Amino acid sequence: MKRLSIVFLILSGFGNGYAQNTAFDHLVWSDEFSTDGPVDSAKWFHQTRLPDGGSWFNRELQHYTSRTDNSRVEDGVLKIVAKKETFTDQGYTKEYTSARLNSKFAFQYGRVEIRARMPTGVGTWPALWFLNTNVREKGGHWYEQGRGNTPWPACGEIDMVEHWGHRQNYIQSGTHTPSSYGLTINHGGQVVPTASTEFHVYSMVWTMEELIFSVDDVVHYTYHPEEKNAETWPFDAKFYLLLNVAIQPSIEEGFTSSHLEVDYVRIYQ
Repeated sequence: MKRLSIVFLILSGFGNGYAQNTAFDHLVWSDEFSTDGPVDSAKWFHQTRLPDGGSWFNRELQHYTSRTDNSRVEDGVLKIVAKKETFTDQGYTKEYTSARLNSKFAFQYGRVEIRARMPTGVGTWPALWFLNTNVREKGGHWYEQGRGNTPWPACGEIDMVEHWGHRQNYIQSGTHTPSSYGLTINHGGQVVPTASTEFHVYSMVWTMEELIFSVDDVVHYTYHPEEKNAETWPFDAKFYLLLNVAIQPSIEEGFTSSHLEVDYVRIYQ
């Protein structure tokens, strides 16, 4: 489905009678990753603090670091590098490192486009996703700004892109809310045969009524709950973008390194 069609669906309310007054064509924030070197600290925050207990969620194995070994701009592309290495931080030694970036920009409603290429390897778990700025998560940028007062999943989570190494080339999008979280039923996806060998444009359109997810203008999931309340729709506040590569306990023997590449991030309203 071409972008013109997506805009038409937004304007027509995807057949639900809702009329949106904007086509989301005004660029409000972006990173083109045009300057090689460290990630732009004016736009991104490195989230490195471990959760209480010393382990990231979902039994993930990595330390997140702010080193250029794990995140850097190179040849005009952001690289988030997951590596096998023994690394000690905050009193804990782990066998893998990676990076987790929080955007210092937050927004409500709009269109997001990210041109990216996925890593490879069973056990790798890259994600392009969003959290409410009110999420209560120690060490996150917005928490450190004094905004974190709501636990997950009440805060809401939008997973624009998830890719698991054991499901190579399957791109999934979904939401987590009090009505469905963890192994949420609110998800959909598509197979992108060249997800790790070629760049693709991953998109999300977010209106007052729904979330629409696509790859290269092909829509694969729309979240549109009939009843919108705190249980089903916490998506009426400002959210921020996270980019990361996690390492799952299923990481394959012999894994050494792989990276998520991002050519650009663009947010329109």
